[in-house]
Amino acid sequence: MTAIKHALQRDIFTPNDERLLGIVNVCKAGKKKKNCFLCATVTTERPVQVKVVKVKKSDKGDFYKRQQAWELRDLTVVDAKDASKENPEFDLHFEKVYKWLASSTAEKNSFISCIWKLNQRYLRKKLEFVNVSSQLLEELPKAEESVPSGESQSVAGGDEDALEEYQELSAREEQDIESMMEMCEFAVSNAEAFAEKLFKELQVLDGANIQSIMASEKQVNILMQLLDEALAEVDTIEGKLSSYEEMLQSVKDQMDQISQSNRLIQISNTNNGKLLDEIQFLVNYMDLSKGHIRALQEGDLTSPRGIEACISASEALLQCMNVALRPGHEQLAAVNQQQKLFAELRDTFARRLTNHLNNVFVHQGHDQSSTLSQNTAELTLPKHSPLHRDLLRYAKLMEWLKNTHREKYEGLSRTYVDYMNRLYEREIKDFFEVAKIKMAGTSKEAKGKFGLHGSSGKLTGSTSSLNKLTVQGSNSRRSQSSSLLDMGNMSASDMDVADRTKFDKIFEQVLSELEPLCLAEQDFISKFFKLQQHQTVLPPLAQPETEEADGSVPSRMPPQADHRHSVSSEKDMVRLMMNKIFQSIEPELNSLIALGDKIDSFHSLYMLVKMSHHVWTAENVDPASFLSTTLGNVLVTVKRNFDKCISGQIKQMEEVKISKKSKVGILPFVTRFEEFAELAETIFRNAERRGDLDKAYVKLIRAVFMNVEKVASESQKTPRDVVMMENFHHIFSTLSRLKISCLDAERREAKHKYTDHLQSYVINSLGQPLEKLNHFFEGVEARVAQGVREEEVSYQLAFNKQELRKVIKEYPGKEVKKGLDNLYKKVDKHLCEEESLLQVVWHSMQDEFIRQYKHFEGLIGRCYPGSGITMEFTIQDMLEYFSSIAQSH
Repeated sequence: MTAIKHALQRDIFTPNDERLLGIVNVCKAGKKKKNCFLCATVTTERPVQVKVVKVKKSDKGDFYKRQQAWELRDLTVVDAKDASKENPEFDLHFEKVYKWLASSTAEKNSFISCIWKLNQRYLRKKLEFVNVSSQLLEELPKAEESVPSGESQSVAGGDEDALEEYQELSAREEQDIESMMEMCEFAVSNAEAFAEKLFKELQVLDGANIQSIMASEKQVNILMQLLDEALAEVDTIEGKLSSYEEMLQSVKDQMDQISQSNRLIQISNTNNGKLLDEIQFLVNYMDLSKGHIRALQEGDLTSPRGIEACISASEALLQCMNVALRPGHEQLAAVNQQQKLFAELRDTFARRLTNHLNNVFVHQGHDQSSTLSQNTAELTLPKHSPLHRDLLRYAKLMEWLKNTHREKYEGLSRTYVDYMNRLYEREIKDFFEVAKIKMAGTSKEAKGKFGLHGSSGKLTGSTSSLNKLTVQGSNSRRSQSSSLLDMGNMSASDMDVADRTKFDKIFEQVLSELEPLCLAEQDFISKFFKLQQHQTVLPPLAQPETEEADGSVPSRMPPQADHRHSVSSEKDMVRLMMNKIFQSIEPELNSLIALGDKIDSFHSLYMLVKMSHHVWTAENVDPASFLSTTLGNVLVTVKRNFDKCISGQIKQMEEVKISKKSKVGILPFVTRFEEFAELAETIFRNAERRGDLDKAYVKLIRAVFMNVEKVASESQKTPRDVVMMENFHHIFSTLSRLKISCLDAERREAKHKYTDHLQSYVINSLGQPLEKLNHFFEGVEARVAQGVREEEVSYQLAFNKQELRKVIKEYPGKEVKKGLDNLYKKVDKHLCEEESLLQVVWHSMQDEFIRQYKHFEGLIGRCYPGSGITMEFTIQDMLEYFSSIAQSH
C-alpha cells in the first residue's frame, strides 16, 4: 500500500499541487468488484481545499487515472454500518449516497479517521459520523482540550506532521542517497552491512559533536554574559517607554476630548443646516402671498384682470395644498395653522366662485331668452357662442374647483345642465314648430289640406287605407293611378317635384342647424368642465357618495384621489351631459320625420339619404359622440319608414283589381314603380346607403313581376299575352333607360318575357284569317307524322288535289286582305296607346304570315309535286296588304 501511495502522489497529485493524506482500496458494494482507490487530499496553496478523489487503474496499461472528485465540504454523513463488529462496508453521503466495500476494516477505519482529522483541521463543519467507534473520534478532541489556547497552533502543526508521515524525497536527498550508495559497493547486495557501516559513522560524528560542544563552553559563557547585559539594557529601555506612555496617555485623553467636542459641533451644524432646509422648504412651498389671499377672499370675478388674478391665486393655493409634506411636518403647529388657513381660503373661494357662476347662468339665460322671438320666423337656431365665450374665461377656475371641491363642481355641473336643458328645450321646440309649418305649408289651403291647426305642425286629419284600384279605361288610367291614396296619405304622383325639393331643403336645413349646435355645445362642455382628457372621473350628474365618518364631505380631494364608487370615462360623462341637455332633440326629430312620412311616403327616401350622410359625417368626427348616437337612433326610425314605404308599394300591387269591361294596358303599379325608380335614382346618386335602395329594388321588381302575371291571368277583356307583353315591355324600357346595375338580371328577364308573349300573341292571332287553310295543312302534317310519305299524301281522299284547290279558292287576295284588316282592328283594340306597340306587333305578324306562307308553299311543293297548284296571292301581294292596312289606319 505504501508503494501505491507514493506512486499515486508522484503521478497524479503532485502535478496538481496536492498532497495525499489518506487512502483506502475499495470497490462498489453489491456489484461486480472493480477495485479503485479513495484518496483524501489537500492542496498545497492557500486557501486549502480538501477533496475525496476516486482513482482507478487504467484498462490500457499499468498507470492510474483520476476518475472523480468530491469536495469534503459537500460531505454530510459518513456511515460505517457497524461500530461494534468488523464490517468493511461504509457509505459517504455527498449529493447522493455512495456505497463502498473496503479491502479491510483497518483500512476503512484509517480512512474514516483521516476524514475526521481533515474536517477538524480545515473545515470544522457539522459532519455526521454514524456507526463509527468513539475511539476513532476521541484522540483528536482530547489532544485539543489538553492544550492551552496559546499553543493550539503547535498542536495543529503536530497533527499535520502526523498526517505527513509519508512524504516524497526531494531531489537533493535522492542525490545524497545515491552518492552514498555508490561509495559502498555492497550497499545493495548486503543491506545489513551497509546499515552497520552507517551506524558506526554516525557514532563517530556524535563523538565529534560532543567534543566540539565541550570545547566551546568558554564561548558560551561569554555569550551568556552578553545576553545578561542585553536584558539589563532592555529593562532600562522598557522603563523609559513606560514613562513616555504615561505622558502620551494624558495627551491622548485631551485629544479625545477635543475630538468629541468637534464631533458635537459638526452634528450641531448638520442639524442646523437640515433645520434651515426644512424651514426654507415650508416657507417656499407653504407660504401664500397677501395678494393671492386678497384675490381669493375678495377678488373681482367679473373683469378679465380680476379673473386672471383669481386664477393665479387659485393655482398657487392648490400648489400649497398639494405639497408633499415630509415626515414630522404634520406635527408642527405652524404647518397645521397654514393648512387650516388654506382650507378656509379654498372653501371661501369655492363658495364665491359657485355663487358667481350660478348668477352668470341665470343672467345669461334671461339675456338668451329675450332673443328667442327673433328666430321664430326663420328656420334657424340661436347661437350660444357669446355665452360660451363668456363662460370659458372661468375654465381654469372650474378645473381648480374640480380638483379641490368636487361637491361644488358637481353641483355647478348639474345646475348648468338643468339650465341649458330648459333653454334648449324651448329653442328646439320653437325651431321644430317652424320647420313643421314650412314643411306642411303656412297657407290656409295647406292647413286645410293636411289637417294642421295653429302652429303646432301636427297632423290631425285622419288617413284612410289604400282603396282598391279599378282600371276603367285607357283614357282614365292616369287619373286612376293618381287616386290610389286619399288626402291624408297622398300618392307620390300627386306630389309636385317642387314640393319634394322644398321638403328636402327643409329637412337638410334642420339637420344642418342641429349639427353645429350640438358640436359647439359638446366642445364647450369638454373645455369648460375639463373633460377632454381620457381619465376616469366622477360623473357630475351622479350624487356625491364619498363622505367622512361624521357624515361631512371631505373638503380636500387631490386630483388623483380614488373613489369608492364606480366611475366612467370622461367621454361617457360628456355624453351623459349632452343627453340631459338635448333630450328633446330625438323626440322632435322623430315627430318631424313622422310628419314628412305622413305627407308623402316617398319623403322617406330623402330623409334616409340626408340622415345617412349626417350620421356618416358625425361618426368620422367621433363615433361615440352624442350627435352620432342620436342621429344613429333617428336613422333607425327613418330606415323603418323607408321599409314601410316599400311594403306599402308592394301591398298596393297585391290589392289591384282590374275592370272586366275595359282593356288593361299599363298597370298602375308598373307606372308607380317607374316613378319610384326615377325619383330614387335622383335622390340616391352618390349616397352612402345605396345598398338599402338596391334591396328595395329587388323586392319591388319581384312583386311587380308576380302581380303582372297575376293580373294577366285574371284579365277577361284583354288577352293575357297582351297584358304581359305591354307591361314587361314597359318594365324593360324603364330598366334600360335608368341603367340600374342591381336589376340587370330582372331587365333581361323582362325582355325575355316581353319577346315570348309577343311571339305567342302573334302566332295565336294569325291562326284566324286563314283558318281552313291552317286546318288542312295541319291534317297533312298529321298524316306525314303517322308515316305517310309526303308524295303519297295527295292520294288520301281528304287531302287530294281537288280538296286543296277547293280550300285555296276560299282565300283569294281580296279575302285575305279583308281578314288582315279585321285582324288589325282587333289588335288595335287589344293594345294600349301608351306603349305604341301596334306597329311592332303588326310587323311581327307580317313576318309570321310570310313564314306561314312559305311553309304552306313548301308543303305543296313536297306533297303535291308537279300539280301546278299555288296560292291565290303572292308574298309581294301580302307586303302590299300589310302596308296599305297600316297606312289606312
